[in-house]
Amino acid sequence: MKSVSRPGYGLFQLLVVIALLALLLGLMLPAVFKVRLAAARMQSSNNLKQIGLAVHNYASVNNDSLPPGVDDKQFSVLFQLLPYLEQDNLYKAVDKTVDCDDKANAKVRSSIIKTYLSPSDSLNENAPAGGTNYFAMTGSKMSIGDNDGLFCRNNKFNIGNIPDGSSNTVLFVEMLRGDGGKKAESVQRQHVRLKAGDLANLKDTDGVKDFENGKNIVANRGSAWIDGRFLRATTNATRGMLDKKPDVDCGGEGGLAGVRMVGDGTLVVLGDGSVRSISPKLSFVTWQNACHASDGNVLGADW
Repeated sequence: MKSVSRPGYGLFQLLVVIALLALLLGLMLPAVFKVRLAAARMQSSNNLKQIGLAVHNYASVNNDSLPPGVDDKQFSVLFQLLPYLEQDNLYKAVDKTVDCDDKANAKVRSSIIKTYLSPSDSLNENAPAGGTNYFAMTGSKMSIGDNDGLFCRNNKFNIGNIPDGSSNTVLFVEMLRGDGGKKAESVQRQHVRLKAGDLANLKDTDGVKDFENGKNIVANRGSAWIDGRFLRATTNATRGMLDKKPDVDCGGEGGLAGVRMVGDGTLVVLGDGSVRSISPKLSFVTWQNACHASDGNVLGADW
């Protein structure tokens, strides 16, 4: 019985097949990227919805009171919400008689809570210990102790009595975390840290020269969901969208902060629990009005 010879592919034919496969792959990659991006945005939106719902559940069992933006032991809103996000065991494991950064709370402080991390932030591909991308809004002024938002140190509002309306007031905003670097590479990831005493005389231009000269540089924005001090898990509306000036932290007691957007836009959750995307083109005035809970101003058409 004679064997039947079968012609194989020639070199030219193989090259054509490889070229076609490469072309198909090149056409598919943008579509795959878009699908992954959309999925990440959907997951981040869901995270914020859960956080907004947790705020309402907290209020429903606390006479409509909002959780403190930061308490006397520096614990954050996100810490107070743990029991309402199926993290009651973690909440109970915390020693609340000492500060949030006490060594007694080190294990809990390093816990990773996926609901507090945005999948749109590339730094979260390897989940950071204790990090967060969702920042409680303290208001339009610099100090976390004396401010006009829903989560300053001494809250003045309850969920059923927000003067500007719950649907017009920001609870949390999604932002990029700091990358832990010590060099001034980008205001999106690094910022300037001054002393708490500098807050009283802080000006809008402060921090610019420090950043240019590589002085007082830190990158711990969003480094601790448990910590309610400024730029750990709280922020304010003292700079606008993608402001080119660096954020400035005055010893955790307040400072200056812009919106360090995740991608081409970023997400916020409002007092009524709804989530919306805000554009880089959003005006600073509209942003401040949305973060001030009782200014009585109508939000701009860009909202």
